[in-house]
Amino acid sequence: MATAHGLRTRLRRFQVRARRSLPPGVRSVLGLLLICGGILGFLPILGFWMLPLGVALLALDLGPGWKRLTTRIARPRERHR
Repeated sequence: MATAHGLRTRLRRFQVRARRSLPPGVRSVLGLLLICGGILGFLPILGFWMLPLGVALLALDLGPGWKRLTTRIARPRERHR
């Protein structure tokens, strides 16, 4: 059985490889497909291992945008008079 540190390392390597080789639109679609396949993980070919990979791929594209959105909400710009 793999440790939590080992899983994080493998997931990080996967993200780096995906960022280098896949364009952003493909990463998002592939991430959504992996999440949908992970939800159906009880089926023989699909598995629950697809959920974290799908989330990791979506985080590559949605992460920076989410950070910008949350910082704008947390610290709204002051209006100049």
